[in-house]
Amino acid sequence: MIQTRAYARAGLAGNPSDGYFGKTLSVTLKNFYATVDLQESRKLKIVPNISDLCVFANIEELAHNVTERGYYGGLRLIQAAIKIFYRHCQDQGIELDNKNFAIRYNSNIPLQVGLAGSSAIVTAVMRALMAFYQIDIAKPLLANLILRAETEELGIAAGLQDRVVQVYEGLVFMDFNRELMQSRGFGKYEPLDPVSMPPLYLAYATELAEISGVPHSNLRQRYQAGEPQVHEAMKVFADCAQQARDALVEGKPELLGAIMDRNFDQRRQIMPITAHNLALVDGARAAGASAKFTGSGGAIIGTYKDNKMLHKLRASLEPLNAVVVKAEPYFPGIHK
Repeated sequence: MIQTRAYARAGLAGNPSDGYFGKTLSVTLKNFYATVDLQESRKLKIVPNISDLCVFANIEELAHNVTERGYYGGLRLIQAAIKIFYRHCQDQGIELDNKNFAIRYNSNIPLQVGLAGSSAIVTAVMRALMAFYQIDIAKPLLANLILRAETEELGIAAGLQDRVVQVYEGLVFMDFNRELMQSRGFGKYEPLDPVSMPPLYLAYATELAEISGVPHSNLRQRYQAGEPQVHEAMKVFADCAQQARDALVEGKPELLGAIMDRNFDQRRQIMPITAHNLALVDGARAAGASAKFTGSGGAIIGTYKDNKMLHKLRASLEPLNAVVVKAEPYFPGIHK
């Protein structure tokens, strides 16, 4: 039995500039993760997860399942990952052993709230396939393949940020420099030392779930049309990521909160924010914490001072049906 894992991620600064030759700073969180189990079998078999069920007790259960989990389970993600892995091996002239496998996944990552649950599943699948066939794929290339599975095969509007940090794990600064991206297909990725990380909280409300491709699709159209406000915003996002990286490297974690606030304030200038999502951010700031989206909405992350402030955060956000937890960064080599 092969078991692999990929963790949820939170964008700390820079997003959503990763798809626009910008810069981002992201961290993996051990609070939530996706796992994949794979073992050799007579035929290739993908075992459905509960979110992939097509049999229901009644129409009410079906409606509740769709409301909670959406129309897309993980089967399409697994199929796309397997296809991209196979095509990669073909393109590289890698002959795969003539053997089959049964594969299943599980995930406790809250759905569609900006914690990169889909890419976590694809990442875990890729790791399992690499282990099964004993094939090594360099990390920058692996991140690209994971993105291809989602964008080319499934039509999901996405950038490299999630896939890079989930492949490298830990705290990662990413510079998607246009020249590097166009010349070699990947940017400059810098894992950072976790020593200077400030306390982080995470708050999410599953009722705010939204497919990330929806807001990103409109943003890309505006960017490609040359809208000045969007292009200027991408420069601001990238600057936020650079400032956040420098603050942590220089041992000034107290500066991170203001940078995260600036990142969100710029986002709301160019993208619509729902009233409930905005209430989460405003509620967190009213408690004295910083706040920004982890991804595309539904979950926020920020810095806080102490347990007293964490209690204030819970008192402010739980009436909004949000779950508030201490964000626990996952660092390879430290957490086994």
